[in-house]
Amino acid sequence: MVTLTIDNQTVLCREGISVLQAALEAGWDVPHYCYHPSLSVVASCRLCMMEMQAPNPKTGAPEWIPRLVPSCQTLVRNGLVVRFDSPIVRENRRRCMEFYLLNHPLDCPVCDQAGECYLQDYSYKYGNATSRMVEEKTKNPKKNIGSKTWLYQDRCILCSRCVRFADEISGTHELTVVNRGDLCEIDVFPGSPLENKLQGNVVDLCPVGALLDKDFLFKQRVWLLQTTNSICSRCSTGCSIRIDQNGNVIYRLRPRFNSKVNDYWMCDEGRFGWKYVHSSNRLTQPKVRSRDIGPITKSGEKQDSISHDTWEMIPSAIHALLSDFSIRHGSDKFAVVLSPMMACEEAWLLIRGIRSMLPQAVLIPGPTMTVGSDECFPIGQPSESAKFTVRSEKVPNRRGIELVIERSAPPTARCETFITACRSKIYRGIWIVGGYHDASWVPTEWIETLDTMDLLIVQDLFPNALTELAHVVLPSCSWAEREGSFMNHSGLLQPFNWAIQPPEGCKRDGQFLYELAGLEGLYNGERVRELMVKQIPEPGSEILIG
Repeated sequence: MVTLTIDNQTVLCREGISVLQAALEAGWDVPHYCYHPSLSVVASCRLCMMEMQAPNPKTGAPEWIPRLVPSCQTLVRNGLVVRFDSPIVRENRRRCMEFYLLNHPLDCPVCDQAGECYLQDYSYKYGNATSRMVEEKTKNPKKNIGSKTWLYQDRCILCSRCVRFADEISGTHELTVVNRGDLCEIDVFPGSPLENKLQGNVVDLCPVGALLDKDFLFKQRVWLLQTTNSICSRCSTGCSIRIDQNGNVIYRLRPRFNSKVNDYWMCDEGRFGWKYVHSSNRLTQPKVRSRDIGPITKSGEKQDSISHDTWEMIPSAIHALLSDFSIRHGSDKFAVVLSPMMACEEAWLLIRGIRSMLPQAVLIPGPTMTVGSDECFPIGQPSESAKFTVRSEKVPNRRGIELVIERSAPPTARCETFITACRSKIYRGIWIVGGYHDASWVPTEWIETLDTMDLLIVQDLFPNALTELAHVVLPSCSWAEREGSFMNHSGLLQPFNWAIQPPEGCKRDGQFLYELAGLEGLYNGERVRELMVKQIPEPGSEILIG
């Protein structure tokens, strides 16, 4: 640890970091634009300048250096003495802000960055109330630099964060600073639009309203949004994210810093892959089909009689069906397929509920969706030095589900042998949990085989071939409507909270399974985790509270 003095206060900080980072971590509000902890230091914005003491080369006595020093470029060392709150530092900030606002358009009322803009905040705190600019402002047209991003060049302050991100994190090098002097501006190389899989991060990095997300543009004022910490469900990386919503509608996802998982970043697949949550095709009402064959239709086909039941009736109906199944077939003929889209708590509750009625029910992990291979960034770098990885495993909780199954009492089975066992009539009843991002997840070979089941219960987000066959259909909720925890590819367990309410008529999976397991009251992820730890402790596991 290093001890230094900032504005006459002693600060203890980590070694190897800049004075700016030490001040920020210690609670100082030091203005800065170009600096970012995960990017190289260019010291171009000059807002973080400080006064610093150094030994006089002749006498060796500590003296204040006559010029200001950029704090982002100065590393901490023992005994260092600096000042951020002094007349000369305040005057430097005022002059810098006047320079930044010379040509900046006064379009805050229509700018998407308003409310989150460093330029607004710093102008109010460090700038002038009036402008001395009398000449006409320089105007630049907006640029369509990619399918998902606009560049409003006249708002740009040339902090170069976006350029450094494309060079150092994504490694795709689409962005650059063109021209020289007062003609400098950000642009893409000819024929190289901003289309890499991490490109949405440049919008997060932009401290002003220059880079804007086409998907979010003019959709919502940021001060109306309510933010919830969550975990991305699009792959097994498990990025820490924020869900921004208003009126029970999600408007955007943003990355949340997590040094053990995703640093400051997230991929575009996770950033824009939440639209299915608001699909009009969602299942919202539980259904129970009679196992007795109904009347024959005019086309000569047999039709099941269908009833739309209330959630209050479902637990008793399921208990009756499972009790009847146990009498007719025995509990070892029933299988539970646990989706890797479930939270660990939900899987544990479902196992507890089923095993209370069918003690020998077989536990099976659900299908793990994979696409291609892992993609490491910066592109072209070896995987061991990757700064971000988009995983080929497109489910968030495979390891968590496998752990819950492993720590439960046998019998268990593998997903690969599931259908073969069904064809051999080893299983006569199945509870299948889906919850995947679309209805196409059902393997083709499952359909004909599962049509012969004596009892089929399907819990899913969307109607599909399985829900058409099921005797009981239970609507599931998306991850944004639930709370629990996911275990990522490296074994890190991360809790997440619900951000929005489920669609009307839908009940949160955790609450329904909580009641099915015989527990009273309201479902709470933290409480269920406490119960789980007593039964399935994982030595050396780490829980990261998000």
